[in-house]
Amino acid sequence: MIDNIRRKFVSLYKEEPIIVRSPGRINLIGEHTDYNNGFVLPAAIDKAIYVAVTARTDEEIYMFAVDENDDYQGNIKQLMKSGKQWPDFILGSLQQLQIHNYHTAGFNLVVGGDVPLGAGLSSSAALECASLFAFKQIFKLDISLLDIVKMAQRAENDFVGVQCGIMDQFASGFGKKNHVIKLDCRSLEYEYKPFMPDDVEIILLNTNVKHSLADTEYNTRRKQCEKGVALIKKKYAEVESLRDATLEMVEELIKPVDEIVYRRCVFMVTEIKRVPDACADLDNKDIAAFGKKMFEAHEGLSKDYEVSCKELDFLVDHVRQFPAVIGARMMGGGFGGCTINLVKKEAIDRIINDINIDYKNAMGLELTMYRVSIENGTGLIN
Repeated sequence: MIDNIRRKFVSLYKEEPIIVRSPGRINLIGEHTDYNNGFVLPAAIDKAIYVAVTARTDEEIYMFAVDENDDYQGNIKQLMKSGKQWPDFILGSLQQLQIHNYHTAGFNLVVGGDVPLGAGLSSSAALECASLFAFKQIFKLDISLLDIVKMAQRAENDFVGVQCGIMDQFASGFGKKNHVIKLDCRSLEYEYKPFMPDDVEIILLNTNVKHSLADTEYNTRRKQCEKGVALIKKKYAEVESLRDATLEMVEELIKPVDEIVYRRCVFMVTEIKRVPDACADLDNKDIAAFGKKMFEAHEGLSKDYEVSCKELDFLVDHVRQFPAVIGARMMGGGFGGCTINLVKKEAIDRIINDINIDYKNAMGLELTMYRVSIENGTGLIN
């Protein structure tokens, strides 16, 4: 992969680039909690986006995407949406540097990677972090990794137009091999928790569907959570987000007013608490208790938060029958993408074979399986 990107760069631009790697991410527990100022437990993975780049002496932008077999040309003084999507994550990142008064010039760039698109592994966050880290190198910018992560999120919010929280970019930037990150999405305080059970692997099962509900329903859930906060705030002025709310507040002030918002907020308050509880399981080396919380999280995502779909529910329900599956849930925004599963190594092949057949029979779709390991975050490839 890296050699292929380097060769393409040299063939296009006739010079040797620097290459930056930025990984995709998984999230073990804490879904949709980031935009409610809660906790999340993500990790960087061994699938990544690679950006090869050199600075130019003029203001021109030349980019090529290996996976898309597509190019883009522009100018740093005229940043606008490309109409293609993939360049926008890079252009939005560049725009953030300009907004923050960092000096940039034109550049030559080639991008490629092995983060599966549409699987909910945040290839977009990886591309934003890789681009900003690469610009830091070639333009010799004095910019911290945390600022890179914040700008990457703003690029996605303001330029691309997706109102994501900060979790994806943070995990991509700050990942640490064999560790998950307990991240407080309000303060951005974080700590690493070892996650390397000897006999357990992380398996992602891709439904290979992405329902059109995803983007509109995501924004709807954010508004429903905000409505819940507004209802609670009438009595408890100190509540700024659902991070500050209790189940008693939700019962008292939301249930009598709006049943749907009530169920959304019950899930969210419970899920925010579930993350530190799951971290305690890791501290106690109790992977079984951790896995049980994954199943509980999926139940809430499916029934109360209603961001699952029949394909995701089928996969999670189906793996419950296998004692070797310690925990499973849907991962990401919902309405498609992957389930994340903790599976004992000796049973993986047999279980995957069974699920492949049953999923195809039930849903008429092929299932894609990814074995992932936890890796380091954004950095330079020597």
